[in-house]
Amino acid sequence: MDRVKTGIAELDRMLGGGFMQGDAVMVAGSAGTGKTTLGLQYLYNGITKFGENGIYVTFEQLPDQIYRDAANFGWDLKRFEEENRLQIVCTSPNLLLESGGGSLLEGPVKEIKPRRVVLDSLSHLAMYVGENELRKEAYRTIMWFKTRGLSSMFVWESAQLAAQSFAVTEVGMSFLVDTILLFRMVEIESSMKKALAVLKMRGSDHDKRLREYEITPQGIRVAAPFLEYEGVITGSPRRAAPENFMEMFRKAAKARK
Repeated sequence: MDRVKTGIAELDRMLGGGFMQGDAVMVAGSAGTGKTTLGLQYLYNGITKFGENGIYVTFEQLPDQIYRDAANFGWDLKRFEEENRLQIVCTSPNLLLESGGGSLLEGPVKEIKPRRVVLDSLSHLAMYVGENELRKEAYRTIMWFKTRGLSSMFVWESAQLAAQSFAVTEVGMSFLVDTILLFRMVEIESSMKKALAVLKMRGSDHDKRLREYEITPQGIRVAAPFLEYEGVITGSPRRAAPENFMEMFRKAAKARK
């Protein structure tokens, strides 16, 4: 099947070549993990590398803020808007809810004929509706995008507590989406690192390993797996057993000298 590539080489390899065409993707993580950066990079690469127009829907930022943040990575989003290859829609959760799950985007969809859409973020809808209504509205929005052939990405901000398991969402919405990417901050050897995992991907195999990633001046870069550690996703990483043994062996050998 056709794949929707992120344009981030290692991430696309983790996804077996990219997201499945038309799938709904949730990017979950705590504040500062790079969820919005991934969303913008997904749209930017879609335009520049694959000729796919996009829409960015935001509930919390104004266009000038988005232009400025994207410019820090060398992404000229304002130019793409002027060329009718991108539309940034700044709105409120109320308007999205009142429009019936996405119909307020009918104009932009007809105008630029996008293939990708990013909604930042679903978490803001939770401030306006209860859990059951949130699931219903999220489902309605997801299906609105799917029926128009859009490959969608939804940002979800979830709290992260040290030394505790990580819940993707607190309201049971993970079953609504086709793919889940988890972004997480972890402390390893007194340094804060970022970890990425593909928790779920319907209809496709994917890399099961937890990988380190960085936010560079060019955007997100996915690095090597955390092979020497276990328990990273729980927030309490420790060296894997073979590495623990080798560390003890090295210390014992050093003590004999």
